[in-house]
Amino acid sequence: MRKQIVRLNVVLLALVMLIGGISCKKSSDSSTTAFGLSSLMCGTINMNGATSPTNIPTNPTIVATFTVGVSAASVVNAITLIRNYDTASISVNVTVSGSTITIVPVAALGNGSLYSLKFSGAITSTDGQGLAAFTRTFTTIGSFIPDGMIAYYTFENTASDVLNNYNPKAGGVIGLTYAPSFSTAAGQAAKFDGATTLIEIPNGDALMLTNDFTMAFWIKADSTKHGQFCMGIAGWYGFQFEIAGDYSWCKLAAQYACGTTSASQDLWFPGDGKTKDNGGWKGWTYCKDLTGSGGVKYFLANNWCNVVCRFTASTKIATMYFNGVKMKEQDYNLYDPPLTQATGLVYNGATGNNTFVFGFIQDKDNPTIPDAWASYDDPANNHFKGLLDNVRFWHKSLTETEIQMMYNSEKP
Repeated sequence: MRKQIVRLNVVLLALVMLIGGISCKKSSDSSTTAFGLSSLMCGTINMNGATSPTNIPTNPTIVATFTVGVSAASVVNAITLIRNYDTASISVNVTVSGSTITIVPVAALGNGSLYSLKFSGAITSTDGQGLAAFTRTFTTIGSFIPDGMIAYYTFENTASDVLNNYNPKAGGVIGLTYAPSFSTAAGQAAKFDGATTLIEIPNGDALMLTNDFTMAFWIKADSTKHGQFCMGIAGWYGFQFEIAGDYSWCKLAAQYACGTTSASQDLWFPGDGKTKDNGGWKGWTYCKDLTGSGGVKYFLANNWCNVVCRFTASTKIATMYFNGVKMKEQDYNLYDPPLTQATGLVYNGATGNNTFVFGFIQDKDNPTIPDAWASYDDPANNHFKGLLDNVRFWHKSLTETEIQMMYNSEKP
């Protein structure tokens, strides 16, 4: 009987040990660290807090740290950066090291823009755990500026291009002074005296050698000066922005590539409401009527105005905006040849005369236009008198949403 009891006890002890072993194994499994986000940082900025950050730089390096190691293979195409206002997907470089993922946009982001950074459920840990998909949002610092600028002049006590692509030549800043801009946030503006002030930018034709084109600027013209060549490169042989002597119209004159030839055309805004359907030129599809509200002069004479001019190659449409509102639209498909073949802007000035200038219509030393009225040496000519600020160029056609957002983020 004792032998049976002993055997029973041994069996029971073995069972206890077996159960205990199983229990220990389960305990070990349950202690495995769950796979999840530990932190999301851009430098010292926490991107994983209760509120979405609004001060992320436009060239961010974002580091996501997880609780355990990340499978590098699973991260391929599993992280996306979306620009919210137009749902555009932004290209990013993604690298994995242990438990961290580093995300860097391929190109600079736009200022003042909301973005969504999305981590998909395809991401796994090195021990095979799946990630619960999540999204974090952030806004880049500053006023809204669409990305992709090629030149940007803030005139903060300097005439240099912030992007360092198109700076004035040595000795190319003449008689320029600075004055308070359209808002405190905008800082300083460039002040032109209407007689000699000039900023000379060499190789300025590169600003316009593009299919899609947008230029934007803030301007306050001094109405004591009648007739204003605000900026230009070889006049209409390149492009130039002009205000009429009586402030009844303004225009962007530009040269367009048209197959094997080129042609000049004015994006001309008289503010009279005339289109192809009521007495205007056959290519004028829209013209805002300002006759009851002060006309073009109300916007440009002694008042700050945000002006945007663009050309969209795919549609052959040129458009002008004041303060985020469409003022004029011209469809070159409806014009006479060769403009019906327009594919973009092109420089057609004389060789060596490709200096872009602020304050006049063309290069003062090597002018393309020989006429006396286009001579820099005569201070009575239409030198620009007034203030310019935040002049920007893109080799793309900004959307109307981008134009409106840019104005709204900067307006006084």
